[in-house]
Amino acid sequence: FMGKLKSMFGSKPAEPEKIFTDNYFVEKAKAMEALGAKIITLKDMAGLVNPSRAASIISALKANVKVPVDFHTHCTPGYGLASALMAIINGVDILDTNIWWFGGGSAAPAIELIYIFCQRLGVEVEVNMEAVGRIRKELFNARKALADFDLNRDKMPIDFDPLNDTLPAEIAALFDTAISFAFAGDEEGLLETCHKIEAYFHFPKPNELVKTAEVPGGMYSNMVAQLKQLKSEDLLEDAMRLIPMVRRDAGLIPLVTPTSQIVGSQAVLVALDRKNGKPDYTTTNNQFISLVKGEYGKTPVPVDPAFREKITGSPIEKAYDVSSYKKPENPTLSDTGGMPLASNNEEMLLLELLPSVANGFLRKRRTEEYNAQKAEEAVETVAEVAPKVESEPITGPTLVAPMGGRIISVNVKDGQAVKKGELLLVYEAMKMENDVEASNDAVIKRVLVSEGDVVNTDSPLIEFQD
Repeated sequence: FMGKLKSMFGSKPAEPEKIFTDNYFVEKAKAMEALGAKIITLKDMAGLVNPSRAASIISALKANVKVPVDFHTHCTPGYGLASALMAIINGVDILDTNIWWFGGGSAAPAIELIYIFCQRLGVEVEVNMEAVGRIRKELFNARKALADFDLNRDKMPIDFDPLNDTLPAEIAALFDTAISFAFAGDEEGLLETCHKIEAYFHFPKPNELVKTAEVPGGMYSNMVAQLKQLKSEDLLEDAMRLIPMVRRDAGLIPLVTPTSQIVGSQAVLVALDRKNGKPDYTTTNNQFISLVKGEYGKTPVPVDPAFREKITGSPIEKAYDVSSYKKPENPTLSDTGGMPLASNNEEMLLLELLPSVANGFLRKRRTEEYNAQKAEEAVETVAEVAPKVESEPITGPTLVAPMGGRIISVNVKDGQAVKKGELLLVYEAMKMENDVEASNDAVIKRVLVSEGDVVNTDSPLIEFQD
């Protein structure tokens, strides 16, 4: 009977393999130091390094490399301030911070709070805090000016100057309590105390959604802003929940620019697929395909060959072929008086690294420069080209935009017969290029958009003949 039970229920499942251990990062740091790195930065954009991990990993790095160690973390899921304190106690050389009005929340801890901790610890802060105070005053106006993009505009931190303001006794005591918990290794007490400090100053509460999805603060705020612009805010929670799956499928790729944007954009596309009753990864962006193919380099864990075949058409990993690289053209723009698209080396580099985004950005910049020049010459400014408007009503089957974005190229024309899988157009959404292909053989009646048009989710793009 016991043997039967064992066969039915099996033995205790094995613990999942741990990939990102302290030793993993130590070995990376040692390799970088051997190559000549002058500083090692532990860059925790998602703020997922909790206090106990900050203690273990910082102390491990300090014991194994001779160059300065820098810790960069964010406060989004609620660890930032406590983990920064733990890093200081464990000998970190440099700590990345933000100035008050732009600290906390999805950003790094505020330097003013770190300064108070260091004062109580007897740790010298090599920063001119009087200059920080002057900058803080200017940044208050900057934050107010950016209110339309501020996720916490209705609850900004209370004004505070650590050089001239006196803390209430009960709040001052919290800093000492947090330090005691940190030295005792009491993570729960440390976090609770740091959250009380942040709550007093009105910094944002921990974001549990970000903690679960394991995304960087900048990636989260960027997704919120872009989905709001696309009028698709309802997809945020679904997309956030899908990020771990998309990241895992892509080989546990680090979530840092540009791969964070690639994963985030693809999570939104999967959320759209599910909303529209389609299988996951029915819609993919070009950069995600390149990532899974292997063109961005080796991933921390291998991509499943079956998944790679599903996304790229081949199970074989293929690195980016540098020999096939072609430098992008730098065309002259006839509608801006023959200006070159890229006017200097910096813009040319932008065009090489991010062609789709740079193309639209630089065209807009040249147009603004041209219009300003014509205005100075007292000539009527060139009006913006409006999207093509068709007076004839749409009666045939239509292809609609999977999500809002800007049309990069249109590859077909009115009256053209297309085959299933043929590329119809390319559009940019959430900073990613997305191919739109024919879902079946058809004849195009009308192309309803032009290159450069901005379209909303579900906007008609192409009308087909019945």
